[in-house]
Parts: sequence; C-alpha cells; structure tokens
Amino acid sequence: MHALFEDAGKFHAGRILSETDASAQIELDSGKRVKVKAAAQLLKFEQPAPAALLARAQEVAAAIELPLAWEFAPEGEFGFDELARDYFSAAAPAPELAGMLLALHEAPHYFRRAGKGRFKKAPAEILQQALAAIARKEQVQAQIDDWAAQLAGGSCPAPIREQLYKILFKPDRNAPEYKAVVQASRNAHKAPLALLQEAGAIASAYDFHWQRFLFEWFPGGTGFAPVSAPEPAQDLPLAPVVAYSIDDSETTEIDDALSVQGLGTGRVTVGIHIAAPGLAIAPGDALDAIARQRLSTVYLPGHKITMLPPEVVHSYTLDAERANPALSLYVSYDEATLAVLGSETRLERVQVAINFRHDQLDHIVTEDWITNPSISMENTPQPLLDKREELTFLYKLARHLKVGREEVRGKPENFSRPDYTFRLLDVQGQEPDGSETVSIAVRQRGAPLDLIVAEAAIVANSTWGRLLADHGVPGIYRSQASLAPGVKVRMGLRALPHAGIGVPCYVWATSPLRRYVDLVNQWQIIACVRHGTTAALAAPFKPKDASLFAIVSGFDTTYAAYNAYQSSMERWWTLRYLKQHGITELDGAVIREGGNGDFLVRADHLPLVLPVLGAQTLSRGARVRVRLGAVDEISLEVLGTLAARLDDPQDASDDALIDDEDADTPQATLAIAVDVQEDAPGQAGAT
Repeated sequence: MHALFEDAGKFHAGRILSETDASAQIELDSGKRVKVKAAAQLLKFEQPAPAALLARAQEVAAAIELPLAWEFAPEGEFGFDELARDYFSAAAPAPELAGMLLALHEAPHYFRRAGKGRFKKAPAEILQQALAAIARKEQVQAQIDDWAAQLAGGSCPAPIREQLYKILFKPDRNAPEYKAVVQASRNAHKAPLALLQEAGAIASAYDFHWQRFLFEWFPGGTGFAPVSAPEPAQDLPLAPVVAYSIDDSETTEIDDALSVQGLGTGRVTVGIHIAAPGLAIAPGDALDAIARQRLSTVYLPGHKITMLPPEVVHSYTLDAERANPALSLYVSYDEATLAVLGSETRLERVQVAINFRHDQLDHIVTEDWITNPSISMENTPQPLLDKREELTFLYKLARHLKVGREEVRGKPENFSRPDYTFRLLDVQGQEPDGSETVSIAVRQRGAPLDLIVAEAAIVANSTWGRLLADHGVPGIYRSQASLAPGVKVRMGLRALPHAGIGVPCYVWATSPLRRYVDLVNQWQIIACVRHGTTAALAAPFKPKDASLFAIVSGFDTTYAAYNAYQSSMERWWTLRYLKQHGITELDGAVIREGGNGDFLVRADHLPLVLPVLGAQTLSRGARVRVRLGAVDEISLEVLGTLAARLDDPQDASDDALIDDEDADTPQATLAIAVDVQEDAPGQAGAT
C-alpha cells in the first residue's frame, strides 16, 4: 500500500511500512523513512508506484480546466477527491485524484484552502479580480520578455531609454523596465551598462555623465523659476577707494576686489571688498530657498550651474565701472615692517575700476615684473601699469603673510604641482555636448596674482572668524586639528584652529555669490557690523540653532558631490584630449601603489593619474614613459603599460616634489545599482 501526503506545503508519495490510527511509517523512493500523521495522509493507493503517480498527477493537473472545475465545485467546503469524482468520474483512479489535488493546490485564485485536502471555491467577484490581475501580470511579463529580446538584439526600447538613469542608479526593482534589463543582462551574460551601451541607450559618453549628474542633483533641471532680482542698496556710503578684482576670464560671479591706500605714508591700508548679496537676500525668502537648495555653484569645463539666478548675480557681482554694495575689511599695516596696526569692517558701496583677468596677465605679472623696477614695461596694459606699485606692495605683503602662516604650520606649503585650466574652443551653445575641442593649459600654483588673492581671502576669512567669535555670534567654520596623516578639514560651528592654513580660526565668507555657507556667514557678519555688542540677539542664526547644523551637513555632502563631478568631467576632458591629439605615450612619475597591485603614475603635463602595469618594482618618484591602452569614456578608465625607465635607478628616491596626499586617483568603476545574479534566476537586487 502507498500513500500520498503533505509536508510543509509539498506533496510526497511513498510505501507504507506500518501504520496506526494516529500515524504511519512511510518510505520514500530515496530510501528515507518518515513518520506521517493520519491527518496528513491524503490518498492511499495500490497502483501505480509512488514516483509514477506523482508524474502522472502533474500531467493530469496541467490538463484540468480550472474554470470548469470551479463550476463543478459545490458552494460549501469540499474535499479534492469529491471534486475529482464529479469532474472525471465516480471511479476516478488515483492519478486523477492526485492530479485534482495538485491543480486545486496550485490555483488559490480559484480555490481557497480549508484544511489538508479540503477546499472552498472563491467568490465570483474575487475570482474575476484575481483573473484580471493575473492577466495584467502575464501582459507585463510579455512586455518584459519583448523588451529583453530587443535589448539582446541590440536596440533599446523607448521606455527603457527614458528611465535609463533611474534603472542604473536608483532603480525600482518592481518596475518592468528594470526587470527587462536584468533579464536581458542575465540571458546575454553581460553587465547591464555594457548591454545598454551596445543597445544604443547612451547617446554619448559626455551626455551619460551629464544626465547622470542631473538625475542625481538636478532632477527638475538647472533653470530657475521666475524671480525678481532685488535692487542693490543705494543708501550705503560710498567708499573713498577705487578697487579692482583679479579673476579668471570666465568668472561672472566676481565676489572679491582689492584696494590699497596710503603708499609712501608709512601706514598702508589694504581693502578687501566682498560682494554683499546678504544685504538683499534674507533668510527664508524665495532667493534664500533657491540658494539653500543648490548650496553652491557647480563648475565644469566650459559650463557651470550657478547657485543664484543670473539676474541676481549680475546685480551683486563686483563689475567694473560701477559702485557695488560690498562688505569691506580694511586692514592697516606698517609699511616697513608689515605689522598689523588695526582693522575695521564696513558696509558700503565700492567703486570697481577694472576687472583684471589673471589668465591674460600671468605671463606679464611675474615676480620679476613686480620686484624688478628696471624690467621692461613694453606691451604692459596701462591699467596694469597704474596699479604696479600697489601690486608690488600686495605681493610683498602676501609673501610675508604666507611665511607667517608657514611658521604656524611647521612646514612650508607645497606649490610644486601646477593647476590646469580647461577651455573648450568651439562651444556652439550654452551647454557643451562633448564634441568640442579641448585645450588644457598649465598654471603654476603660487603665481603672484594668485598669491595676492589667496592671502587676501585668508586674511578676511580668519579676521571675520574672530569677529564672529568675539561677538558670540555663531558662524560656520572650517578647522583642521593637525597636519598629521589622516586628519581632515572639518566644518563646524566652533572657532577652532586650522592647522593646514596656519590660522587660529577660519570661516568661508569671501564667496557669497557662489557658496551658501559664505552667504550664511555674511548675514552673521553684517549683524556684527550693524549691532555691535548686541549682534548675538539680532543675528539671523542664534547659538545652537538647529538649522545651522542642517546647513553644515547638507553643504558638506552636496559640495563634495559637486567637486567629485567636476573632477570626473575634468578627467573626461583629459581623456578626450588624449584622443583628439593622438597621444599614445606620455611621461610621468610613479607616485604610489593603487591598492590593487597596480602602481599609479602621474603624467608630467596633463592632469592625469593612471595605473601602470609593469611599474610594481619601481620606487616612488621613478621617472617613466607609459604606453596608453584603450580609453573608456564611460568608466573614465585608461590603463598604461610601462614602456621605458627614464631616470637612473640609483637616483630614484621619495622625491619631495611628488606630493600625492591629494592625488587625482583614477575614477572608480561606476556603481551601477543593477545586480544580476547568475546563480539565482529571477532575482535581482542592488549593490
């Protein structure tokens, strides 16, 4: 005698070895013996053998017409064998009885379980809803199959193209578009990104990176809602100085300008004038909401996304030939010793005479031009000649300030590595599309104009940091506990030392048109200027204000993401530069191990760091020639192979000029959020 029984929702059949009224000992075909309670024994039979019964029962179950069986079923509770005899015949054999059991068990939309082997047919209304849902599911699955087939065939369906970045980076795992990509990727044994590339889902590598960034940070687009730009304040006193700014030619958000008074008198006053949008934008108003949402201007080669609407920037940028509202810091120095004699902060209008552009003047304003009176002035623009004496003093002061900070730091600042400027030569519209020709120029760090502007900003930011602390007004500070390895710069609300710069405290307050924390700090500084000792009561943000902590947290995350995107696009344009100029080899220096067995090499004349095979045995600082492999503009990867050693191995050492603390490490592989599990068909998750 054999028995069919249920165990943990599954059906088994075997030979009965012994039984009592309560249970039976049953041997399965595998030889395993199990004890089965009488209530779980659903069918006893002599023929066929257990394995043959289950096989035949599956065939019978597949052939049963469930709608007809539902019609045959009684209204109340019934057993599977009762319905089988009504559906087949009164003498239905064991395979037909077992087949009906399997069919009823696998059709919960038609029949609800009422106990072991017992069922009750679903109400007509519920059945129709269930059947409609099943039909929709089958339709969706058919659509998924069709899309997956199209992807495998090398074409991308429009719905998947429209949701490309959501599928790759923030997928809805229940969406049919996502499931189609997973299914096609699994069937083709290809990574999702590679599959989509081959299917033409990505218009271009440049567009991929741009749209990915917009999807993450600007899902509503980069435009601004209509807003009225506040009129610049005209009731401020006019400063008795004529200032000038020093910026790049592409700079439209001119935040800072300089002035010098008293040369030759023994007491020289340097004015550091900062654009003052904080006089018109108020915390909580519409413009503040825009700035707080964006938090910073986004820069990338040939394009930028401004923090504030263009009309607001135009109203408050320190443009030449007009008097601009400004927050001014005046610091007086002894002309001979450069000792600080006093400082004062004012709210005023400042006349800006000219906007100097350092990329047009760096080749003229060299250290020799500033310090050597006998150097030829031929071809020097007259406005620059008029300011030569002032620039000479400012450069002397900047070097003095730098030396003083380096004494506090305990070591000199390293300006050995150059900066690089990217220019797109044939931009057709407001936004590049990646087809432009890129020019990469070298600009040495610490150039005279650079140093003048940098030291002036440090003076203003450190002085205003102390001003806020002295008045008990909270500000957003940047601090670094020490220069020890791994100690990073942090943002917070306490006036702590910044070891990297060498100042007792430091805020960001000199770029309020392009950084939100600078705008916040400007509001606080304005309160100190206007209210003096009662500033803490009048300032927009009070001590321990929770919103300040939220601003710090949000800015840190957003600013880091913007900078990462800028770095990735600069790397993209560098890789494009290699292609456009047919560069297959380049020279560089080994800087350090990349962490995966490869060693990293920094190129000599391009902002490029790449892993190089064959450099594992070389010491840090070794000079090498690298043969470039294929460039992947999506992952931003290029792999080099050691072509030649350029220096004497005995001369190689830890070159102090190879500063790799902030090395431009190669871009990591994109973190695609589509996970295709080959060993678990039908399942997909996120990495």
